Amino acid sequence: MLVGRNGSGKSTLFRIISGLLKAQEGQFKCNVKPALMFQNPDHQILLPSCGSDVSLNLPAHLNNQTRHDLVKSLLKEVDLSGLSYRPIHTLSGGQKQRLALAGALASDSELLLLDEPTALLDPESQVAILKTVKKLCHRKQKPLTAIWITHRLEELEHADGATRMENGKIGKWQSGNQLRKSLDPLAVLPA
Repeated sequence: MLVGRNGSGKSTLFRIISGLLKAQEGQFKCNVKPALMFQNPDHQILLPSCGSDVSLNLPAHLNNQTRHDLVKSLLKEVDLSGLSYRPIHTLSGGQKQRLALAGALASDSELLLLDEPTALLDPESQVAILKTVKKLCHRKQKPLTAIWITHRLEELEHADGATRMENGKIGKWQSGNQLRKSLDPLAVLPA
């Protein structure tokens, strides 16, 4: 997890890693395929049903049966089994975030960049997203790497590693609990 004040460069870093922005100086190289998840899932969900939205991220060359099977499998992996035909507008915020995760998985990304994905969610949905991401990072086949921006210090206990960003610079990586203990809560909350 990555914490820091508003304006410290966290979201900019994610946009550079994902290719949405180019660095003004220096060079940047990412050897894995990244997927950026926004704070508001409505900014990245495009189609009217869960299955159609996930399918949009699959390679175009796949036949219909393979697409159907993959969508079903991906929705199951993010705890949305049986919702392939469900209209997006009927989903909760937490379900929409998990759908965005399924879309990232469909794109065969190896690096998830999560920009405050729990900010708009109720406490129960926040925990569900944390658990889903952790499960994806620790699965036996094709585990993912996830970097998570957060202002919620309690989320640090779920992190395998954490650091603070200040003035565009990333600090030393440590355990989430170590970082949480070392921080003044006012130092990382929105200014």
